[in-house]
Amino acid sequence: MNKREAGLFMHSGFLRPHASRISFVQRLLDAVLICSIYGVDLVRFDAHWDARRVLLVMLAVMLFSIFAEMRGFYNSWRTSQLSDEIRELLLIWLTVVAALLILAFMTNMLDVLYRSAMLSWFISVPVGLLAVRLVVRWALRYVRRHGANIRTVAVVGNTPAGHRLVQHVNAMPWVGLVVKGFFDYRQRESAPIVIGNASYTLDTMSELLRLVKAGEIDSVYVALPLTKERRIEDLVNQLADTTASVYVVPDVFVSELMHSRWTNFGGMPLVSVYETPFFGLHGWLKRLEDVVLATLILMIIWPLMLGIAVAIKVTSQGSVIFRQKRYGLNGVGVEIWKFRSMTASDDGAHVVQAKKDDARITPLGAFLRKTSLDELPQFFNVLQGTMSVVGPRPHAVAHNEQYRKLIKGYMLRHKVKPGITGLAQVNGWRGETDTLEKMQSRVECDLEYIQTWSLWLDLKIVLLTVLRGFTGRNVY
Repeated sequence: MNKREAGLFMHSGFLRPHASRISFVQRLLDAVLICSIYGVDLVRFDAHWDARRVLLVMLAVMLFSIFAEMRGFYNSWRTSQLSDEIRELLLIWLTVVAALLILAFMTNMLDVLYRSAMLSWFISVPVGLLAVRLVVRWALRYVRRHGANIRTVAVVGNTPAGHRLVQHVNAMPWVGLVVKGFFDYRQRESAPIVIGNASYTLDTMSELLRLVKAGEIDSVYVALPLTKERRIEDLVNQLADTTASVYVVPDVFVSELMHSRWTNFGGMPLVSVYETPFFGLHGWLKRLEDVVLATLILMIIWPLMLGIAVAIKVTSQGSVIFRQKRYGLNGVGVEIWKFRSMTASDDGAHVVQAKKDDARITPLGAFLRKTSLDELPQFFNVLQGTMSVVGPRPHAVAHNEQYRKLIKGYMLRHKVKPGITGLAQVNGWRGETDTLEKMQSRVECDLEYIQTWSLWLDLKIVLLTVLRGFTGRNVY
């Protein structure tokens, strides 16, 4: 052990005895910030405290505390990106705001909310809470650079997963993790293991247990293949006699499963392979987002929709609204609505995609399709609950049956509701898919959306759609 490592071990426990106190102070500071920001906003807008406002701010503090605990917001963010913490903060606060609005509506207290002070408070609180967390992160980085708040790590398994883990640790020095050693069940090798710019000696498992019991290892990451189940179980049982934190790193198979997560069945742990991200609170949040966005958008665009409907009726014969069967959530058939843009209304076993200079498209329809204005009636589908504002675009049933046989994982798009816009659309994969490669690229974006969904991602897609998503080169 060199002098620097000795210094790290000497200071690594500097903040640990105070961890519970720091966590308590963080919770208390959040509550104080929520209350004080509200008080400042009341003064700015010449309002005064009364019993109802006191009740409101206390409810906000209580709800924030409850939702934060449910989301594990006060757990360690040592190994997480700042963007993840920001997303969680915004998600929790938006949930609090939604809950306050609902409670105010049910108790006839909306007059308390309809004030500039409330709008300022809703915006200022997450800004203030974020500012505090930025200061905390800066302070932690500072002390870690000076050898405090360090955690020592042991990696078990000379495997690709173990190597990736070491690369992650070395690429993020601000998290304060130091790889103490590399261990495996194989005999010690004379040649060092080179990972990036660092090299490690492969030590034996007996040496690992000695270091852990001596208190020189804080966390053990087991990166053995899942085929070595007995060895993993044996190691975990031996480490149960120590105070080290133990983590099992999924191998390549598990880590690449689409939206895989741990769950249980009657106490039996399971890994979900193909699962929707909208379970529990996420499902309620997604539905709330859809209803709020669809309602606000329809309130803005209804004059435009009325004008389009009149123009369609005047310029061509036929109905204003075109209805077509598509696959919805879980592959169940749904009916989606569009402004009619063609003279034909294909719907069945054979549907011909629109192409450039397609004779079926009316002159007005060409403009509507080019600008995606023909999709506006689908906001009513969102309110019905058959579609979402953001999600994989629904394809005609005939196209679904065609591509599900050609593209691996195609039907996994239907683990969520189809959307008016989506990740594929804002990335340029709109319009005609005249090659299999184009459809594969669209499906890859759809599966990425399902795997990485967050409220922040939805809002980002909506914003990008407004800025650049209404037109495209292949939209006919």
